Amino acid sequence: MGITKRRAARLVAALSALLIAGGLAGWFGWQAHERRQALAGVERIAQQVASGLHTGTLPDAIDVTDRAGAEKRLAVIYRGMGEVRPAVTVRDVRLDADGESGTARLEQTWTFHAGQPAWTYATQVRARHTGTGWVAQWSDEVVAPGLRTSEGLRAARLTAERGEILGDSGKPLVMERPVVRVGLDRSRLTDDGIADSAARTLAALVDVNPGTYAGRVRAAGPQAFVEAIVYRAQSPEAIAISQAAERVPGLRLVADTLPLAPSASFARPVLGVAGQATAEVIEKSGGRVRVGDVVGLSGLQAAYDEQLFGRSGFVVEAVDQTTWKTRQLFKVQPVTGAPVRVTLNEEIQAAADAVLAHVEPASALVAIRPSDGHLLAIASGPGGEGYSTATLGEYAPGSTFKTVSALALMRAGVSPESSVDCAASISVDGRLFHDYADYPATSLGQIPLREALAQSCNTAFVGEQSRLSEGALASAAAALGMTTEPNLGIPATMATVPSPPAGVDRAAAMIGQGTVLASPLAMATAAASIAKGAAVSPVLVLDRAKSSRAVDAPLTGSEAEALRAMMRQVVTAGSGTGLAGVPGEPVLAKTGTAEYGTDDPPRTRAWVIAIHGDFAVAAFVADGTSGGRVAAPLVAEFLTRIAR
Repeated sequence: MGITKRRAARLVAALSALLIAGGLAGWFGWQAHERRQALAGVERIAQQVASGLHTGTLPDAIDVTDRAGAEKRLAVIYRGMGEVRPAVTVRDVRLDADGESGTARLEQTWTFHAGQPAWTYATQVRARHTGTGWVAQWSDEVVAPGLRTSEGLRAARLTAERGEILGDSGKPLVMERPVVRVGLDRSRLTDDGIADSAARTLAALVDVNPGTYAGRVRAAGPQAFVEAIVYRAQSPEAIAISQAAERVPGLRLVADTLPLAPSASFARPVLGVAGQATAEVIEKSGGRVRVGDVVGLSGLQAAYDEQLFGRSGFVVEAVDQTTWKTRQLFKVQPVTGAPVRVTLNEEIQAAADAVLAHVEPASALVAIRPSDGHLLAIASGPGGEGYSTATLGEYAPGSTFKTVSALALMRAGVSPESSVDCAASISVDGRLFHDYADYPATSLGQIPLREALAQSCNTAFVGEQSRLSEGALASAAAALGMTTEPNLGIPATMATVPSPPAGVDRAAAMIGQGTVLASPLAMATAAASIAKGAAVSPVLVLDRAKSSRAVDAPLTGSEAEALRAMMRQVVTAGSGTGLAGVPGEPVLAKTGTAEYGTDDPPRTRAWVIAIHGDFAVAAFVADGTSGGRVAAPLVAEFLTRIAR
């Protein structure tokens, strides 16, 4: 059957349409492929730029006529940012209508401190196709938006104001106080020989190691200030060194402030010191602490450094490299450190420090308020050479421990009126125990337990040791709070009271010798517990949990009352009569003398514990003839000072 002309025309038209449609589809497919390729090219170039910004290098993909100049310019821009570089992410890519150029958006994030807001912004990078490949176009605004060709970036750390240590009144004990930094200005010492001589002269004047300091001066840069020591402003040391300028070429005194207590000796081992961060502190801080930061180096300053330190901030500026004018681009404010509230009383602590100021051996004085356990003074004398004798010293407590032995004996059925035998000497398992050299002869023989405590008769307590069960002394010490682990916020120790069987070890323990050890803090706690009538947990840092430990046999009111009566007799008619003249409420006390060492006769340590109203004190001198002669006068002076 033949095809008509009309039908043939229709068929040709249809075939033509199919051919045109197929061609158009192919063309559009080719166009989409080319677009995808172009977008991929722009993104690839943008990723190279992002990588270069992250490392601070100019990528090969950048199209510049003066590559060396562009690289130098990028180095200038980043120079003030130290080693910090941004994390850069390509967020989106757009292609221009001509398909030969495009734009990528870069998100840049600078992280200066972990946990703090980052500086984040977006920039754009333009790319174009050269016929052989894609290249990026360089502009300062690729680095930071609005950056001018004369500017570079600079990040500066903003150090937080350090928190204060507040005393019991809420007023600062440690606060920013003026100091003088003493050192050599290397810019004034161009001759190395003169610099070395000046360093050694200054080191001798301020008592630092001459070789070490001279080495630091040699290694310093030509414009450096090399610090040797820091003095309190207007201190005798600062005044003296200021007058040495003619003897020390290049000497320079720089005024500054540091967080300091009211005086150099004020509770120094407890409060600690703050100063320039050491390399070790910086390394252990995980980035929190940087070179030049002031941090706690000891005591509470170190224990609570993170709280006191606060949180550093930073500012990012654009700095004109010609005029040095700045524009602020981003800022995170520093957060002031939080204060630490402690129980120390400024006047009472100052009195304790003053009393010990001229005691040559290691010494300590601890004062507790029995009603709440607050430590009002924790003083360690200069003889300890910075060691916290008051909280860390462990010594035989001598006859102050007889308060513990008396409590144990009362629990074993011996009352204060019970008769005990005070002989001149007594032998236990071949070891001879005797009374102290000037023990009053009128108190020898059969005497009441209260008199044995008042006169501090060794043999009476040694002779009663067989009445006690094996753990009786340890139980009595626990009842007086002496063996509870302290929770002061700084390292501290209390007492070690073993449970020896009957015999020479228990005999020695009865008079605070042998294996019994106690810190001045522990003995002050014992006195405070007797005053309160219940075990006291000493408190130094407020808002900190108190120490607590279950006690099998807590101190009772009647036991505490009996101990207080016996301690009062120590002052009225015993070894502590030197405390009788203290003004105010009656003083209760117990003196103590503990032998130590291998000398013949042995050397002795001097102790006193005392109660004066709502006040309990322990005083200790590491080397002294007796508690009554050496420690008691210190307590009398201290109590008199604070009673004024």
